[in-house]
Amino acid sequence: MTTTTLAALVPALPFLGSAAGLALGRTAPGFVRPLAVLPTLAAAVLAVLVAVRQGGNTVIEASTQLTPTGSVPITLGLHIDGFAALVAVLVGVVASCVQIYSTGYLREDPRYPSYAALVSLFTAAMLLVVYSGDLMVLLVGWEIMGICSYFLVGHYWETPEARSASLKAFLVTKLGDVPFLFGLFALAADAGTFRIDGILSTVASGGLDHPTLVALLLLAGVAGKSAQFPLHTWLPDAMAGPTPVSALIHAATMVAAGIYFVARLLPVFAASAAAMTVLAVMAAITMVGSALAALAQDDIKRVLAYSTIGQLGYMAGALAVGDRGAAVFHLLSHAAFKALLFLAAGAVIHAAGTNSLTAMSRMGGLAKRIPDAYWTMTVALLALAAIPPFAGFFSKEAVLVAAEHTALGDRAGIPAGAGWTVLVAGLLTALLTAAYALRLWLRTFRGRGAQAPDHGRQPIAMTSVLWVLAIPSLGFGLSAAYLDDWFDGEALTPTLTTAVLGTGLAVAGGAVTYAVWRTLAARAVPAVKTPHVAHPDADAGLVEAEALHLPHPAEDPADPGRALLGPLYRPAADGFHLDALYRKVFVRPVLGAASLVRFLDREVVDTYVSGAANTAKGLGWLVRRAQTGNVQTYLSALLAGSVVLAIAAVALANAFAGA
Repeated sequence: MTTTTLAALVPALPFLGSAAGLALGRTAPGFVRPLAVLPTLAAAVLAVLVAVRQGGNTVIEASTQLTPTGSVPITLGLHIDGFAALVAVLVGVVASCVQIYSTGYLREDPRYPSYAALVSLFTAAMLLVVYSGDLMVLLVGWEIMGICSYFLVGHYWETPEARSASLKAFLVTKLGDVPFLFGLFALAADAGTFRIDGILSTVASGGLDHPTLVALLLLAGVAGKSAQFPLHTWLPDAMAGPTPVSALIHAATMVAAGIYFVARLLPVFAASAAAMTVLAVMAAITMVGSALAALAQDDIKRVLAYSTIGQLGYMAGALAVGDRGAAVFHLLSHAAFKALLFLAAGAVIHAAGTNSLTAMSRMGGLAKRIPDAYWTMTVALLALAAIPPFAGFFSKEAVLVAAEHTALGDRAGIPAGAGWTVLVAGLLTALLTAAYALRLWLRTFRGRGAQAPDHGRQPIAMTSVLWVLAIPSLGFGLSAAYLDDWFDGEALTPTLTTAVLGTGLAVAGGAVTYAVWRTLAARAVPAVKTPHVAHPDADAGLVEAEALHLPHPAEDPADPGRALLGPLYRPAADGFHLDALYRKVFVRPVLGAASLVRFLDREVVDTYVSGAANTAKGLGWLVRRAQTGNVQTYLSALLAGSVVLAIAAVALANAFAGA
């Protein structure tokens, strides 16, 4: 079987599995789990085979015209370089882990068949984005992911949080997709093709007429999809969905799509110094702001959500300094430990037996009860904090090294200011990342919250996946020296300067956080769970939460984040009030305009329409009154009319005679 055929099967298998799962979900529920796991697993195996055959140093191209357009043609094609091959392997492996994990996590969920089918469709859409050689076909996968995220984030649609989060995710990403679509059209108009290889050839020959306009329009869509400032606000709220969905979105799909898109078309963005500067500033604000927000969150999943935003900022920063190898390297590394973090957090939530106990201030006694989640999450947090020799250290150092080279003027065409911006923000974020990572670990596994009820050992489908993902979280960075061919042949090894600075700041952030926690924990009074008699119809999770006599998270005296941030704590906990600002600046004016349109439609347009209808109705009534069907009435009216006409004629004749 040819490599092209294998590559075509990679996105096709999850798509077919999704269609079959939706068709058989109700009639043959026994096939749902195999149809969820096996096609995705097979796609991962085929992606590995494609990567091995591709070898990293060649580009696989294949295309056929999809439909005649009369102008710029649209083709169904493949464009597989080293980045595409590795990212496809990542998507297949993480999606397979999520599907296997979900068989245990959602085993009692009545909507599991539709959930599993949507996850498969989500996976197929991302694989289509990764392998596509035509931007219009890529856009199809891009938009399918958007609608899948809407349904999956709103999986628990009974809760208002899930409904509002799914709608917010859809609308905010669409806000970026509108200029993104115009950017694609402008790019194709300049290049004369939607083919990625044709566009790159046009850029190389200097044929792109409006590089800044095109790049900025495209960056709007990237900011929405990859949750970069200022369109990042949907991602923390998306935690209302099932935890495995969060792992998939944050690690392998959706948010990774924007970063991958820029990496694929980096020469387009590099053609504009202004666009690269905007990307660098956007990445810097995203990194630092999200790290500060993560340090103030009490919900474990929201901490991880803001962490994802910050790590995506690192990737965007690497792209802003012109190094797509470092960006994709961190994308792959981050996918492993972030998927592990979310799935381990899901094990913590599953151990409590309810989704209402995700606040770290309410956790206690978990390290011994869920050792698999404890040890694997420890590995993932060390990778997140970029502690050597874990994967995050090598990939984050690659970003800092790239920023250092640009800052020193070693990259032609990239502003040195962009390099300094990314480098300073990256080092500060390294300090903050270690602080919130250790805070999460301490409050989750060493906290003094009351113990939740023990719901027994976690399913093997969940714990086995955690250990599988722990392997790349620990060792993937060490493999970078053997993957040069897949990263444009560039070395991704750390340098002494950035390694000492980055690791030193991370250790300092962790040490200060631990010292503050020890001081606060010594003063705090442990929470006690008091006896509580629940109504048999009450929700168990809510009863447990009410029975825990704990301080409000914002007033938790044992929270080191509160002490470290000081007056910034409350603004950071609320995401620096960006949602409130957007409501005032955008939402309220739109709602006001909608109210005005509704008023004009009801009071003005409807009045004219109703008036015209009533006028016609009145005339009809008058005419109907004259048509009685009585001959005597008609003769009387004729006689009366004749008399009136005669009198009028005589009066007119006299008037003319007198004149």
